[in-house]
Amino acid sequence: MRITSFSSSHAQMGGTRTYEDFHKWIGEKPERLGIVSNLYKQYTASALTEALMNVYTRDKGKSNSFQSINSFLVEWDIDVNFIKRLPILAVEGTGAQGSEVIFHFPERYYEMYDVFVIEDTRQQAIVKTVPVRRSDACYEVICQLIDNDYSEHVDDSVVGMQTRFLTNHMPELHETGYSKYQSNIEKHRTYIGTHRCDIDMSAKYAAMEDQFIKIATDDKKEFVYKMTGAEKACMDSYMLVRNNKLLFSKGSVDVNGKTTLHDELGRPLLATEGIIPQIERFATKFVFNKLNVRMFEQAMDEMIAKCDNPQGNVFTFIVNTKMNTMVQRVMAAWLRDWKTDGGFIWSKGTNGYVKVGSTFDSYTYNGNTIVFKLDRSLDLEFPNKAFGMFIDLTTDGNGRAGLQMFTFKGGQLIHNTINGVGGKNGLTSGEVSSPVAGSKIINWGYAGVGVMNPYRSAILEEI
Repeated sequence: MRITSFSSSHAQMGGTRTYEDFHKWIGEKPERLGIVSNLYKQYTASALTEALMNVYTRDKGKSNSFQSINSFLVEWDIDVNFIKRLPILAVEGTGAQGSEVIFHFPERYYEMYDVFVIEDTRQQAIVKTVPVRRSDACYEVICQLIDNDYSEHVDDSVVGMQTRFLTNHMPELHETGYSKYQSNIEKHRTYIGTHRCDIDMSAKYAAMEDQFIKIATDDKKEFVYKMTGAEKACMDSYMLVRNNKLLFSKGSVDVNGKTTLHDELGRPLLATEGIIPQIERFATKFVFNKLNVRMFEQAMDEMIAKCDNPQGNVFTFIVNTKMNTMVQRVMAAWLRDWKTDGGFIWSKGTNGYVKVGSTFDSYTYNGNTIVFKLDRSLDLEFPNKAFGMFIDLTTDGNGRAGLQMFTFKGGQLIHNTINGVGGKNGLTSGEVSSPVAGSKIINWGYAGVGVMNPYRSAILEEI
């Protein structure tokens, strides 16, 4: 049963910290100080963004998780090296006895003499003429089915099926040809945003802050209650703001580089796009009621199709707590079904006691491996359902990591203080910047994140 509840949203939390205000909030019970110190325990520098940076920078021997640049805009090219597939929107004619059949596609991709295959029926067709644009989302392509006895034909059942480019067939004295290279290169962009956290405190609060931390009950025993000081509270808040921006933030910048957000003074507010929104836009999504190993394999098959090599890939599966619990149960059931009972499941100690159970951290399938990584920061966004992201963090041929963070040179963290009467600790003499008996702590900086190839990702989500 719950006997008490504490909230960090008391009336004056956003204002200046004063001795009187803090004393009223904490009251006469020092036991609450330990609770105060752990309010933001889940928001630390080891949250998802920083953890991922350590994965790819460790091999390169870099201690800095950031790539320093000199522009708010960051752009990069993606070699979309997976096979492009186009759905059939509509079909006119049957193509029987070598007659022409007209296919409608959402974009101009197939050109004259190109051959494509209808994946579900395995039928092949050759484009006979230059495609005709009917609208921005509909192109008409006149084709002929390829066979050696005019027996092939199609009907409306092929509508919605996927097609893919196969090859081309050229006549004698051919006069033109086409390349699909331009359709396989894309340019992506992200932006660097600004974030800031301040804390104001009175001189009296600064002078008495240590008294809130150490409280002696008698001469023999002293309890040290860990309380977050003003500077650490400001830093924790800054790391929380930056972490959530780089993870969950939705972007406000349109295709022309203009933001859709402005403050009351008309100043633009640049909302940068985080990791999850970038991945969600392009990733293959799988939903489930009951998780099983086959779901992992389907997601891995989708990832493998977009990789340079069909084997030897290592994918990171970042999960929230609920998904991690399901993963452990599924892996245990998988071993049970294979009738395995090795020492990794149970072992008997010298004292005769038996230790049962195991923690599973990876799964290998078809020459590729997924590594499970629990990150509780995802629990904040998805508290009531299982959620996980497959991300390929493998560096490309140019040494570019799959996930990168960006900032300005020296701009990842800028720390400023404004000292009033009493100085930083409330008891310091000397020159001050304000006649007010108080001080201000400011942490601010720049950061943005780019998923270098969001197509190489997949999402598993519970319905």
